[in-house]
Amino acid sequence: MQTLGISESTPRTESRLKSLFWPSIETGADVDYLAVQGYWVCTIVALISLPILIATGQLVSGIIAFLLYYLAGIGVREHSRFAATIVFIVYALDTIGSLRVLIASPAGVVLRIVITALLLSNLRATWIAGNWRVGSEEATLPPRLSETWRDRFADQWPAWLWPKVRLLYYILSILYVLLAAAGIVMIVLGRAHA
Repeated sequence: MQTLGISESTPRTESRLKSLFWPSIETGADVDYLAVQGYWVCTIVALISLPILIATGQLVSGIIAFLLYYLAGIGVREHSRFAATIVFIVYALDTIGSLRVLIASPAGVVLRIVITALLLSNLRATWIAGNWRVGSEEATLPPRLSETWRDRFADQWPAWLWPKVRLLYYILSILYVLLAAAGIVMIVLGRAHA
């Protein structure tokens, strides 16, 4: 498997920091690497958001945030430009909106910035790969594995689930963005009248 270049342990030719935040995107393997990374980042954000929002008495918001981030991760894994764009925008705006609260926790600010940068690298990879000619050598993705639970969870599950939830994700994310925009407008108008 190492010879074929499909092993998880295939060494990358760039530094770990560069491969995380601004990697070279020249082949389908590079895009696939970032898609898996994006899937895990979105899954972790979803799993952290749910209990935090529930603990603050926001059950509905917690469920919506969980679905938004987890389904975005599924979409990112399946190379959806829409999902990569929406999750980056929503997370970046949420980070900006949370700065006043986060400022008390420098570690929280750093974590938010790191996650935003990771989502940006996924967005970049998705858009670059979307411009490749179908069938070209660079657009060829490595085969998806199913040997371990991690392979099944990050390779097989998203491929099976995305076609079934894609429309739900589109509707949910558009409604979320519209409600967030309406909330921002209400805040701005409330400050203008105060």
